Amino acid sequence: MKKPIVASGLTLAAALAVAAVNSGEKSVPQPKDGIGKSFLPDHFFSGSSLDGWHSVGAAGWQAEDGEITGKATTGSAPGLLVLDRKYQDSGFRALVKSTPDAEAGVIFRMEKKGEETTGYLVSIAKEETTLYRIAFDSQGKEVKREPLRRAGGMTRNAPRPDPSQDGNRGGGGGGRRPDTGPDDRPLVRPDRKPMAGEWNQLEVFLDLDILRAHINDSGEVGGATDDDGNGYGSIALYVGGSGQASFKEIGYKDIARLVTPVEETSERFRVQRINDMYYAWAAASADFDKDGNTDVVAGPYIHFGPEFTVSREIYPAVTFSPAKEFTAVNCQYTHDFNGDGWEDVLVGPPIATLYLNPKGESRRWEKSVVVPSVQTEVTVFEDIDKDGAPELVFGTGGRVCYAKFDPADPGKPWTVRNVSAPGYSIAHGLGVGDINSDGRPDILNPFGWWEQPAAADSEWTYHAQAFARYGHRSNGVGGCKMGVYDVNGDGLNDVVTALNAHGFGLAWFEQRRDTSGAISFAMHMISDDYSTKNPGDVTFSQPHGATFGDVDGDGLTDFIVGKRYWSHLSTHLDPDPYGAPVVYWYRTVRNPAANGGAEFVPELIHNRSGVGSDVLAADLNKDGSLDVVTSTDRGTFIFWNQKPAK
Repeated sequence: MKKPIVASGLTLAAALAVAAVNSGEKSVPQPKDGIGKSFLPDHFFSGSSLDGWHSVGAAGWQAEDGEITGKATTGSAPGLLVLDRKYQDSGFRALVKSTPDAEAGVIFRMEKKGEETTGYLVSIAKEETTLYRIAFDSQGKEVKREPLRRAGGMTRNAPRPDPSQDGNRGGGGGGRRPDTGPDDRPLVRPDRKPMAGEWNQLEVFLDLDILRAHINDSGEVGGATDDDGNGYGSIALYVGGSGQASFKEIGYKDIARLVTPVEETSERFRVQRINDMYYAWAAASADFDKDGNTDVVAGPYIHFGPEFTVSREIYPAVTFSPAKEFTAVNCQYTHDFNGDGWEDVLVGPPIATLYLNPKGESRRWEKSVVVPSVQTEVTVFEDIDKDGAPELVFGTGGRVCYAKFDPADPGKPWTVRNVSAPGYSIAHGLGVGDINSDGRPDILNPFGWWEQPAAADSEWTYHAQAFARYGHRSNGVGGCKMGVYDVNGDGLNDVVTALNAHGFGLAWFEQRRDTSGAISFAMHMISDDYSTKNPGDVTFSQPHGATFGDVDGDGLTDFIVGKRYWSHLSTHLDPDPYGAPVVYWYRTVRNPAANGGAEFVPELIHNRSGVGSDVLAADLNKDGSLDVVTSTDRGTFIFWNQKPAK
């Protein structure tokens, strides 16, 4: 027997209590009202007229000031309020409230087939969200209800199940994994079930043959329509049982209608696309051929400066499909690892691989796997122990770690040293910087920071602090590379980061110290989702790659960040997946009147390329201005800084 696809768990109030440890108190870095808005609908319902809708069944419907209420009648057919406009692929959002004795819902692709009218119901009842295939007779009486088989995740369509297997196994998706880890982690994954008598946010996306529902900004409940994406019909509000259901802030859009923006670059930058294909999510720079010019390596190719029109493989180049595949190059670094005077290349995650420069010889480079498992999607390459050589900071086996190479033989396995206990490392968000001003670099991730001890063989001290948040339909938490520098000029290093690599949110965390010297942080939002007013009216999701540098030469570090387009392939798993692939730099402005004494002012770099898992900021042409390089599923780009440093 098939089981309905169900999402349930913590109450909304309990989920909103998930918090950061901040001066011994609880604080919640959440979207506005704890419920973010992840897309902008094409159409909104407002006013008190139901023109453009028609009712089916026994329920009575009325509208007032943008709120629609349906009252069911005990023992009668459910009530439907059907939108006259029809869609195949659609996005829908609303706030939904129902009495305990009512079933509220929304039906998609509602169409008449012979004597029956069929559709796909997202049902909200008894603190559960469930997906069904549903059918009604000509009088609106329900005659069939069947749970959809589970589907979703990182796929756009749901293959038909193997008849020999349980249908619920097909397609993946459908709810959240349990969140496990040490008790002192300041973030846990919320699982927000619908609550009767309260307003619950509902966002639904039906694309091809997968229906994805999100309640109260939680992860998806996904199901397969098994109509091969060919269904077509109306959206309908639904009320069943014997109570009433209300809907407000109703919006919907045709998600099959895609918008490609006119290409735009700011006056400060000139764009040069040096590769047209998808090879890597990162790039690095060095003078690889020792001709005095800086070159760029992105994935398998070195692009030679100063023109960047000639390239050469360092390993066999194979392109990837942006819709279906992930590159294996998430971060890329350069260093002369063996001390022979020629710059080498390190690639990783998901595997740290070293490529040794053949000293200008016309051949591909010698390859060595030096760290076999790198489980964070971002790494940092910094000199942690101040011995003059950089280390790779990463996570594996649930631990935050760093790895050292042997200059006498850098191709052999690197020595891995643990920074954290198990259970603290996650895929997104990692940074290095001196938090406590003791002259030693500390390591941080979304769960807090680890204080580097004075003695190399001593344990690192963990300080719990939420530098991220869940939400915006994401199963994950944490951003990308995290910046550690003095934002407001008070002499204390702050933290600048994306809050969720697959959601929304940029923020900086102001470091504060009390009279005893105890460190705490206050979060200040830089930019959030579509429910907030953001500086420059800039809103974008999936800030998966970032870096930091002085773009305008004013002596202050700026924040360079953007959207990783199709971050989870060509699906609606992440919010706003088809939004413009932008790159921005946020200028740091010290302003005593701003929260925390500083603000971040956005300026567009480009709107047709985006970022990968990392961003490179380097002065490629040695003119004193910082240039920006990104490598993405749209190619590799140099953004030449046209304005001289001040």
